[in-house]
Amino acid sequence: MKYDENIQELGVLLPDYMGFIFFEKSSRFVGETLNRDALQQLPKSIKKVGVFVNASEEYIAHQIDKYSLDLIQLHGNETVDFCETLKKKNIAIIKAFQMDSTFNFQKLKPYKKTVAYFLFDTKTDGFGGSGKKFNWKILQQYDNEISFFLSGGISAEDVLEIKNNPILKNLKIESLDINSRFETAPAMKNVPLISEFIKQLKNEL
Repeated sequence: MKYDENIQELGVLLPDYMGFIFFEKSSRFVGETLNRDALQQLPKSIKKVGVFVNASEEYIAHQIDKYSLDLIQLHGNETVDFCETLKKKNIAIIKAFQMDSTFNFQKLKPYKKTVAYFLFDTKTDGFGGSGKKFNWKILQQYDNEISFFLSGGISAEDVLEIKNNPILKNLKIESLDINSRFETAPAMKNVPLISEFIKQLKNEL
């Protein structure tokens, strides 16, 4: 999210989380346009997530304070030690990992004591945002110890698949991370489409 009016319109739908990207190379980078007051006016139930990619501890800490972020999503190559340092600031961490058929789930083990959630996204040459799904079958290898955000190209047509997929049924999915498939332009969300998606999801699950 990025634009004041769009933030407020989507806030009416009461999503569990709302994300803001603090990565300059992203087309959704909030830059200097993100209005702190707009975030403060959101219902308290909506948790504000700052998304960072290989950012410095100082930069992350500044944005946490400036926007009263509830969680941070680390979408780069952040180490366990780096996560532990940030955890000491009493901020909940979502650590993202890029999935493909060769992903080694043992990579997750060292992070388990430092993160609140994992996020599983589709592997790309960059850092996510591909709008493409990964093969959910690989999640059969996950030990399901820590809840996670399911990301990667989820669209409005996926409700029945999410409901009926036998692999997903038994997993601790904290949230569905939706983004590019629900936009009219980068960072501009299609609120009616998201509203319909939420209604169908709640009816189907």
